[in-house]
Amino acid sequence: MVLLTGANGHLGANLLRRLLADGEQIRVFLRTGSDNSTVDGLAVERVYGDLRDFESVRAAVRGCSHIYHCAAKVSTLDSGQQELFESNVLGTRHVLLAALEHNVRKVVVSGSFSATGYDLVRPSDETFPFNPFLKHLPYGMTKAFVEHECLKAAAEGLDVVVAVSCAILGPNDFKPSRMGRVLCDVANRRMRAYIPGGFEFVSARDIVAGHILAMQKGRSGQKYILSSEFLTVDDLMTIFEEVTGQPRPPLRLPAPMMAFFAEASNFVLNFFPEVPRRFTPAAVRILRMHRRADIGKARRELGYEPTPIVDAVREAYDWFVERRAILRPKAVSLAGART
Repeated sequence: MVLLTGANGHLGANLLRRLLADGEQIRVFLRTGSDNSTVDGLAVERVYGDLRDFESVRAAVRGCSHIYHCAAKVSTLDSGQQELFESNVLGTRHVLLAALEHNVRKVVVSGSFSATGYDLVRPSDETFPFNPFLKHLPYGMTKAFVEHECLKAAAEGLDVVVAVSCAILGPNDFKPSRMGRVLCDVANRRMRAYIPGGFEFVSARDIVAGHILAMQKGRSGQKYILSSEFLTVDDLMTIFEEVTGQPRPPLRLPAPMMAFFAEASNFVLNFFPEVPRRFTPAAVRILRMHRRADIGKARRELGYEPTPIVDAVREAYDWFVERRAILRPKAVSLAGART
């Protein structure tokens, strides 16, 4: 039996469907009161609890031989530090302690590229130390502490590997993710402006394959960065144009200007927490850094081979169209269908 946490998230939803297709028996750990419809109709065993409650985690782990721990609270805001710490750090600690207690064979924990060090001169690899004295989001800090918890568990004898994710693009994006919302906005012509920048993106198909390879071949106590390719925002908008048949937003705002607007809107929207935020100050800052990843370790040790991001965008586009989050244009779609 394989335990999967985070089945409602973008990564977890895709990993769940791949594991089921591979014939695995899956137990999903779900939060009571959350929208768990993402697993409706799937042949999974459901258990309910909260990562912050060790007893419910212990009960979920009992009887499982392997664990994919993908659940995490993700945020590009500077607020909510305590909830982030409890959900991400303490939650991971609970999973690892329960895995040790119940003699789980192996655990793969989803990491974040934001918890990998950088110097902006060379692409970051797994050896770059995380500098806590630089400006980081609370989310990035918690993911660095998550890696520390994994190392502690490895020292205690648990076979645990960290699979590091970059920005994911692809289908089964139920919430949807920030990049999923951008794709929908471009396709529906609701996005009026964008900013230059760049980041490492990973297709849902690739990040799932990377997690499975980490489970099969990853060395305990190690982490592996998984990316498909680096793209500038202009590159991404070109792909969006090709796939959706819609033009990119008409305004390409200078990054410093957008940073100013993001700071101002962030202050106002702090009074309206229910309003979604497309570009937070942290998101703008991350795009302006142009961080690159070195995936050589994953290639050498896991046999990881990334696929083109354009394929992931096509899959995401078709999935959103099917769910009527995107109105398909009349033109022929490169995603492979006509209206």
